[in-house]
Formats: sequence, C-alpha cells, structure tokens
Amino acid sequence: MKKLLLLALFACVACSPQDKDEAGVSSEVARWQAQAQDITIIRDNWGVPHIYGKTDADAVFGVMYAQAEDDFNRVEVNYMNAMGLLAQAEGESEIYRDLRMRLFINQDELKKLYSEAPEWLKKLMIAYADGLNYYLYSHPETVPKVITHFEPWMALSFSEGSIGGDIESISINNLENFYGDSGQMKMAEAPRDLDMEPRGSNGMAIAPSKTKNGKALLYINPHTSYFFREEAHMVSDEGLDAYGAITWGQFFIYQGFNEKNGWMHTSSRADVIDEYAETIIEKDGKYFYKYGDEEKPVKEEVVSISYKTDDGMASKDFTVYHTHHGPVIRGEDDKWISIQLMNIPLTALNQSYVRTKTSNYAEFYEMMRLKSNSSNNTVYADADGNIAYFHGNFHPIRDLSFDWNHPVDGSNPATDWKGLHPVEEAINSLNPASGWLYNSNNWPFSLAGPDDSPKKENYPSYMSVNFENPRGDHALGLYPNINDFDIDSLIAAGYDSFLPTFDQLTPNLVKALASAPAPVKAELQEAVDMLNAWDKRSGEASIETSIAMYWGNEMWKMIPKRHDPYNVYDFLRDEMTDQQYLDALSSGLVKLTADFGSWKTPWGEIQRFQRNDGATRQTFDDAKPSTPMGMSSGRWGAIASVGSRQYPNTKRWYGTSGNSFIASIEFGDKVKAKALTAGGLNSDPSSPHFNDQQEMYATGTFRDVNFYKEDVEKNKERQYHPGQ
Repeated sequence: MKKLLLLALFACVACSPQDKDEAGVSSEVARWQAQAQDITIIRDNWGVPHIYGKTDADAVFGVMYAQAEDDFNRVEVNYMNAMGLLAQAEGESEIYRDLRMRLFINQDELKKLYSEAPEWLKKLMIAYADGLNYYLYSHPETVPKVITHFEPWMALSFSEGSIGGDIESISINNLENFYGDSGQMKMAEAPRDLDMEPRGSNGMAIAPSKTKNGKALLYINPHTSYFFREEAHMVSDEGLDAYGAITWGQFFIYQGFNEKNGWMHTSSRADVIDEYAETIIEKDGKYFYKYGDEEKPVKEEVVSISYKTDDGMASKDFTVYHTHHGPVIRGEDDKWISIQLMNIPLTALNQSYVRTKTSNYAEFYEMMRLKSNSSNNTVYADADGNIAYFHGNFHPIRDLSFDWNHPVDGSNPATDWKGLHPVEEAINSLNPASGWLYNSNNWPFSLAGPDDSPKKENYPSYMSVNFENPRGDHALGLYPNINDFDIDSLIAAGYDSFLPTFDQLTPNLVKALASAPAPVKAELQEAVDMLNAWDKRSGEASIETSIAMYWGNEMWKMIPKRHDPYNVYDFLRDEMTDQQYLDALSSGLVKLTADFGSWKTPWGEIQRFQRNDGATRQTFDDAKPSTPMGMSSGRWGAIASVGSRQYPNTKRWYGTSGNSFIASIEFGDKVKAKALTAGGLNSDPSSPHFNDQQEMYATGTFRDVNFYKEDVEKNKERQYHPGQ
C-alpha cells in the first residue's frame, strides 16, 4: 500500500532541541567549533587534504569535513545507498534497490551495535558524524537530498570500502519478481550475465631482491568507477599517519600506506555467499520451512520504503521473509531461495580502521584474524622487506560433498556453515622465492609465478572459484623478467600496453580467413594482415588497437550466458567457430567505419577522457573538449585498465572506470611514493583541482606524494581549521 509521509526521515534528528549559550549557539555546534581548533587541514598543490589532529578522532572529524568539501554529494549518495534511502531522492525506480539493502541493514540493529562498540571506536564514529554535520552547519548552501543530519551509528552501514559489496550481488529483478505487486512469483534463476568490463583491481608487491634499492615496493591500482574515492592523508598524535584512497563517506584509508607498510585490495571471487533452497509449508496463513525433522517458522517483517513522487513523499510496505540462513531473495520452481553472506558491520569497521595503524607484518596478520573482509584480497608490503598476499579473510567452513555453486538444500542441517576458517587455512603467501607477487582478481594459484604460488589442490574448492584472467597472463610474462624495480619502473610495468588476449586470438582469426571464400578474403584480408603484424600493444596512434577493440566487442556479444561459472576466455580461444571470428571482425569494421568514416582510425581518436561536470553520472558530448587515451580494457589483458564505451549521442568511447587512484610506494628508512588520481580531487568544475590531472592521467604521468610534514609545507596551497 502507499501512504503519504508527514515527516522526512531525519527531520526529528535535525530539529531536535539543543541547549544554547548567550550567543544563540547550540551546545552541539559549540562542541564542533572547539574540536575544530585542534584540527588543521593543509591542502597541497594538488588539493590533497592532509589532516593533522591531536587525536585519531580529530583526524576523523577533519577528513570527513574535507571529503564533504570536495564532494558532499558522493558522500551522501553512498550512505543513501548503504541504508536503503535512494528512492527518497530518485523516486520509485529505486524502491527495489533500497529493499535489497534493507533486507540486511536495520537501523535499530545498527544502533544496538553502536552501543556495544568499544569506546575508542565510538569516539571515531562520533567524530565521523560531527565532521559531516559541522560541514553542513558551516555550508548552508549545501542542501542534502535526504540525510540532513548524520548519526554515529550510520558509519556501521558502510563499513567496508569495496566498489560493490556482497549485498549488491543479489539480483534486483529477481527481488522485484518475488516481492513485487504481482505477488510471490516462483521463477527460475536467470543465467549469469557477462560484465562488459571486468571490475576489480591490480595489486603488485616486489621484494627487495628484485628492486634497485634493495627495498620492498607496492603498487596500488584499484579499478573502480572514476572519482569513486577521495585521496587524503590522516595524521594524529596518537600514532595515525596513513595516506591513500578513501571511499567517499568512510573515515579510514581503504587503499594506502603509512610509513611502515601498505595494503592494496583486489576483488577476491572467493565463494563466501551461499543460497539455500527452502521448502516452504503454509499453515493457517503462516509460513514454515523444513529443517531436518522440524518445521521452523519463517520470520516475517514489514519493511517500509519511502520514495519521492511528483506529489511529495509516499511509501510502499513489503512483508519480507527470513530463515535462519538469511533473507529470502527470490523463488525457484516450488522453493524459496534464501541467502547467507557476511553481515558483521561492527567487526568490519574495526578491521578497516585498525588496518591503517599496523606497522609490521605481525600486526597486520593479527588484524586479519578479525576475519571480516569477505570481498577482497590484500596485497601487502612493508619497511622490513616483507611482501605478502591474503586471499580474503572471511571463509565459511562448508561440507565439500555439496555443490556450493548452486542453491543447496536448506532443509538439510548439513548445509549450514560450520564457522569460519582461521587465517592460517586461507590461501596466503609470504615472501615467495620469486621475489614478486601480483593479483588482478584472477585466481591466486599464479600469484608469484608457476613455482612459487599456492597450489589449488591444497585448499577447499570454494576458496577460489575464479579463473586465470588476461591480466594474470600479462603479469606472468612481465614480472619475472624485471630484476631492478624502482618506483618509476614499477609504474612503467603497471602501464605496460601489451594485450595478451589478442596475441592468443589473432592466430585463430588468421586460420579462419585462410579457408574463407574469396569475397570474404577480399573484405577482411588487409585488416587481418594488420592485426597479425601488430605487436599487440595499445596506443593513441594505433589503428590496430581500434580494429581489435571493435572486433573484440563483437566477439564478446557471442559469448553465451550460462548458469555455471566458466572461463569466458576458454570460449573465445577454443570454442568459437571460424565463421564467428570472421563475422565478428566484419561487423566490427562496418561499425567502426560507420562511426568514424574509416576503419583506419587511430585509437586515440576513439577513446577519450572527458569530465564536464561533477555529477555522479555525467553526460558525455563529442563536441566538448576531451583528451585521447591510449590505454585499453582489462578485458583484453591491459594492466592499466580503462573501461570505456559509447554513450547516447556519442561516437567516441569515454572512459568511466578502471585506473582511479594509483600509487607506487617504496618502503625503507623513509617512505617514498608517487601517485595519480583520475581527473582531479574536487567535484566542483570551478575548482582548480577539478581536472588538473586529466592530461597526466591520459599519459600515466605521476606526481610525488607529499607524505612528510616538511614536504606538505613546501607544497602548501591552503591551511585552515574546519569551519573557517
């Protein structure tokens, strides 16, 4: 049913009475103002905020204030998404996205967890809310869409910094089919879709034995949507001194380093999410589910989703169902499918912050024992010369006699999780003899080369269900051959332009054309000859890259959707027919010619970087200025990945994901680093730091990181307290 809402969700919080002093300043504002005097923000010549405070809470207050200065919109949107509030701003179209979050995120439960948090973490959560609220107080021109007042417990709704958390793996369409107005539909699981641009990241760590200066190196290379994270530096007198990328709205450095060690996260693909086929019995209007010899009651809960309409706010009520496994998310045949996944926000927030204050491998390993990182691997390096890899650290123990790639029988108690694997049992690596390690969301069984990587047969199959990918192929051919790495050569390796997939596929195309009819040869011979002679490296001036990208896109459309996980590259290499190779190339050349007048168009004329405004989803325009980019897609093995495509009314392909924040770090007596951020740090087009790194991004030109206070002072652009 729909009902009008009389009050906005947060109005009672924003308007709660406050004691005021003689000047009319509330006690809350006075508290913010007093704390702000203990916090100094120094913006360097790239706009990076360096936050200095007496306490960790001061640093948190300051970094939240600075994030809001740079892009309050993204901060708020992330929390609207995390708490299931998007429909209040975007309307009815986001109702089921909100419902998906609300199946797991319950405000009363988060408030209870907040009350149970250790005092040190409570102080940080209070500072998180205070920093954002003080920004809103001191910037009345900023009008929030929904959240007019932040509360400390809200930090628990967004406690882990991945671009797509576990909850987002749940199909919104399936959720709507089950809980929508048409009633509980029992539907078959849809085949797995194919992501046109594989998400995730690259992490590289190099041991002292393979570096020019005898010091460990770390390469941080997350592949996210552009402008997904803030670059910042947090320093306190309590030992905090962390630099790196913060997912908008969070108060910890997610990808980064301190003076002693550094950490980089890649997408794990470990199987940490399970679906259960529940046998449902209805009795007297109540639902029960079979569990062993029992019939257990299905937990029912009414979730009310508020949404914006042309006439004001309305709401829609849903009766949602839970078993002890988790919420019901869809139907399949005569079963209800429930889902179990990691949902321990207090532990996750604890781990996310404590990570930034570790100073050696032993401390980092001990932090991993919190076991609350389900979606990410970690690549690590430190000043003691250690390099390491952790394949996630949340691994449910399961009975291997079941097929965990599909829903298991929820009525069988043997399918229940049996606790979590200790960190020692996970797929980890410390100081491999190869002297290097790498992960690109590929499987971990090639992370340090063929002889020094973990062996697949030594681990439960569910710990790694992904495959080798083209970026992994690239790394295996690249890293063993370099023995004098430094910060700059590690960057060069991270931008190596070789595309191994086309090296593998082009011989198949040549073979297909050799037996083709004469008219087909006449049409395609020149393009095939060019691809065959090509060094398989992307670049702005490369016509071959353009041909390959259009050919590749047409091949990708031919990959079948399947229910089971499978390696799509096996299909491209081994299962495509000669006719499919030729048809894909022919279609690609026709489209390329239609788009640009000739299929002999350099890649830099096609793929561009453009930032027109600070919108979360900006509009691209071929008539507006843009910068050519010679990089390519990680789908084909590019390490410096760029996800680009055409948009409505454009012929050019515009990058929107891939390399975002990138850093190359050397650890030793002092830490040294270079970094680069896509476009610029500030979302305001009038800011000098809106797009000051555009050309640098397109060419891979890095800047020095100002880590030590003397370097920050030398390159200072502005210094102030929050509120000034």
